[in-house]
Amino acid sequence: MTVQIESAADVPESAGESLAANKLGIAGIVFFVVAAAAPLVGMTGAVPIAIGLGNGAAAPGAYLVAGIVLLLFSVGYSTMSHRVSNTGAFFAFVGRGLGAVPGVASAFVSLLAYLAVQLAIYGFFGAVCAAQMDDKLGINLSWWAWCLIAWAVVTVLSILQVDIGAKVLGVLMGTEILSLLTTAVVVIVKGGGPDGLHFGASFAPNHIFAGGLNGGAGIALAFAFASYIGFEATAIYAEETKNPKRAVPIATYTAVSLIAVLFAITSWAIVSGVGSEHVVGNVMKISGDLGSPEQVVYSVARDFVGGWMATLMSWLVLSSLFAGLLAFQNSAARYFFSLGRARVLPRALDRVNKHGAPIYGAVATSIIAGAVIIVFAAAHKDPVATMFSWFSALAVLAILLVEALVSVSVIVFFRRESHWWKTILAPVLAILGLVLAYYLVMARFGLLAGTVAKGVDPTSQTFGLSTLGWVLVLLPIIVLVAGALFGKLRSNEENADAVADLVS
Repeated sequence: MTVQIESAADVPESAGESLAANKLGIAGIVFFVVAAAAPLVGMTGAVPIAIGLGNGAAAPGAYLVAGIVLLLFSVGYSTMSHRVSNTGAFFAFVGRGLGAVPGVASAFVSLLAYLAVQLAIYGFFGAVCAAQMDDKLGINLSWWAWCLIAWAVVTVLSILQVDIGAKVLGVLMGTEILSLLTTAVVVIVKGGGPDGLHFGASFAPNHIFAGGLNGGAGIALAFAFASYIGFEATAIYAEETKNPKRAVPIATYTAVSLIAVLFAITSWAIVSGVGSEHVVGNVMKISGDLGSPEQVVYSVARDFVGGWMATLMSWLVLSSLFAGLLAFQNSAARYFFSLGRARVLPRALDRVNKHGAPIYGAVATSIIAGAVIIVFAAAHKDPVATMFSWFSALAVLAILLVEALVSVSVIVFFRRESHWWKTILAPVLAILGLVLAYYLVMARFGLLAGTVAKGVDPTSQTFGLSTLGWVLVLLPIIVLVAGALFGKLRSNEENADAVADLVS
């Protein structure tokens, strides 16, 4: 059948409900997005591995390259946000350019990504919190108990006004970023560690790509792209912002730039602090062959700032993880809301409470998260080796896939009014970079997720995945195809709601 697309002004609100408007400014959106990237977690977990197993002293350059690719993606993404202000950002962006069926397919993959990354953070939070509370305060609870406590708090905050969550995140993120920047600045001011400050060792192109994409450079870039997940969530809050057509682009560029600069400068300070010439050996020694990667950052903070900074960071890792939980809870809840409003999922999901928060979307997200936590606890699984590793690697692949689709959608949507930079060149370059990133994450998926086939060395061999590894690698594609089929089967009068929702 032919579906007539209504104007945005004619699209009715679902059951008279809508998200609370004018609750977020640019700062609030940026806080949510930077919280999702969890910079301190990236510095304590991913950076030491990128250094030790990747391209050594040039790991900061890999983070900068990843940031540049995502800035290119942000050009088209922000341009599309001028035309679409929808809480189902990826769904709406892909749908406007490629049609309702691809839009629905991308929505399913996006939802998979946000649910997966939140589950990953729950696993890491539970493990870190259990160890920290036992060591520092003598409180001995299982990892899953701390997960469920955090789960309850996150659920409550997510059904309150969104700006309350933003204020909570603002305090947490401000302290976290300040601790990283303070440590980095002190290292730089003091001239670095035993080898001084060697800018070229970390940022010269020949060092960044040393070892090739199937070697050390590929490992570092894979971990770098994994550390940026969540930055694209700026458009999700479009309907709750003051002047979204201005706020979303500014917030997107601000968030990506802030994350990229923070990652690059802080990781360079870490390399400089431990010594760039022998950085791999030093990192391996400090971390116990990467058994405790967080000790690398703590060691630099302790040596250059003081023991108090290392202690503060050990607590801020928890607040960083909690902030990420809240950020991705909000993202997933708003995708459920958008899909309910578009009649792709049950209509009840588009209900909001008196605060204007998507209550049933938040409840749906919490039910899924709570169920998975209980299943992993009952199965006595290691929360880091399984829950965190599996779901985080899965989420990265899913997000990269949808980002590439968004870039294609931008080119198609603006084909009749093309601007050579915003709607052609930048999206094309972004597609090339994102496809390369997708390949690198797939190639090193066993290293990221811990799903390596028996007898395979993931540091020297690409792919070589176990059966579970291949299932997780292919899952985003499977969900994309299933979502497209689901959208196609529903291409009746109900799909008119989905099409109409794409013009909002």
